Amino acid sequence: QVQLVESGGGLVQAGGSLRLSCAARGRTFNSYDMGWFRQAPGKEREFVTGISGSGGTPYYADSVKGRFTISRDNAKNTVLLQMNSLKPEDTAVYYCAASYGYTGWSVDGMDYWGKGTLVTVSS
Repeated sequence: QVQLVESGGGLVQAGGSLRLSCAARGRTFNSYDMGWFRQAPGKEREFVTGISGSGGTPYYADSVKGRFTISRDNAKNTVLLQMNSLKPEDTAVYYCAASYGYTGWSVDGMDYWGKGTLVTVSS
């Protein structure tokens, strides 16, 4: 069982930055691949970025490559999402998710979800 709690969302102007944090409770945190997903109003939840349990090469959606950076600290059971050069289309609820093993970063493949944190980017 893994419990995930996101924090760090808020309102920011276009071009600005935010850092989201995901705190995980549970044992063997480094056994879980961790991802960030987002869901904009009226749209389906989509993959943003993910990182393996060992902290290997991260994966990014094309829409955020070069602007977002994921990192994890297994000693602190946390995953961070640094978001730079934010755009209005980045506005969404951002969710932290965990999967026991690689599942292709599909929404249905993730085993645990946080409740999400809202990011609003104004133009």
